[in-house]
Amino acid sequence: MGMPNPSALAEAMSRLWAQFLPQIEERVSTLENAAAALAEGSLTPAQCEQASSAAHNLAGVLGTFGLDRGTELAREAELLYSSGPSTSPMLNGHPAALASQLRGIVAARRR
Repeated sequence: MGMPNPSALAEAMSRLWAQFLPQIEERVSTLENAAAALAEGSLTPAQCEQASSAAHNLAGVLGTFGLDRGTELAREAELLYSSGPSTSPMLNGHPAALASQLRGIVAARRR
């Protein structure tokens, strides 16, 4: 069996990206909302769980599309949120920065 046509593969990946983009953007929004709640001091354990799950899923899907930096950032967010709500000064602003960087990576791939 021969190698697939590179342009056909690129087209297939573009179609898959378009198909999964709404879910990807929703997961990034979940991280943005969790970061905002953390900044306000109102982050709940349920929001942490949702953010950790969204980050986990993002890490996998972004890696599938070759967005290695996005995978790294998502894994970092997953670790932050998997420990539960925290208002540690060390975390101040970091989750929001991770979400913002992820939003940028997704937007750049969108083009």
